[in-house]
Amino acid sequence: MGELHALAIAVPTGGLAVVAYLVVGLVIGIESMGIPLPGETTLIAASLLASQGDLRLVLVIAAAATGAIIGDSVGYFIGRKAGRGLFERLGRRSKHFSADRIERAERYFHKYGVWTVFFGRFVALLRIFAGPMAGMLRMPYPQFLAANAAGGIAWSTTIGIVAYNIGDNADKIFGELSVWALALIAAAAVTAYAVYKLRHRRRTDDTAELSQPVDAQ
Repeated sequence: MGELHALAIAVPTGGLAVVAYLVVGLVIGIESMGIPLPGETTLIAASLLASQGDLRLVLVIAAAATGAIIGDSVGYFIGRKAGRGLFERLGRRSKHFSADRIERAERYFHKYGVWTVFFGRFVALLRIFAGPMAGMLRMPYPQFLAANAAGGIAWSTTIGIVAYNIGDNADKIFGELSVWALALIAAAAVTAYAVYKLRHRRRTDDTAELSQPVDAQ
């Protein structure tokens, strides 16, 4: 969480609160166009600042939702105009647009349609690809816009409220989660080792029995 607080400190506060809202909208908007940026982290950082009274949560959420909707729409028209060649060119420049990732995103679109746009806002991979991919696949813009707007508002509101309510307890909560995660990993490792040893012992015993000479009748 240290990086999160560092980002939060970097966001202007007080009399420059308007700049903070613009930063939130701009970062999320650029990410939604298809450029990998820490949009969700920026939203969380701004929401944490709102919990401390430096910003207003409703304006943070509004800025995030606006950036998401506009950015996705710009990405949609870029993808519609450039087509598949856009992803091929980006794939040669960045691992974020690898052929494997693009194929996975395309499968989601073919399988779930507009729901990919809505729920994709909550998934890092699809949050970047949703707009350009929908444009490339010629999804009707009215359908895209409805799903895009609903997803952007739902995502901004959910992430903003959760981060706001966590507030100053973020380090403590995530620290406890880390401890529990470590404990679960350790327990799973011990269990897996015990199962492995038990199976190995059984295989050894079975092999020993098979290798014993059979008494002549």
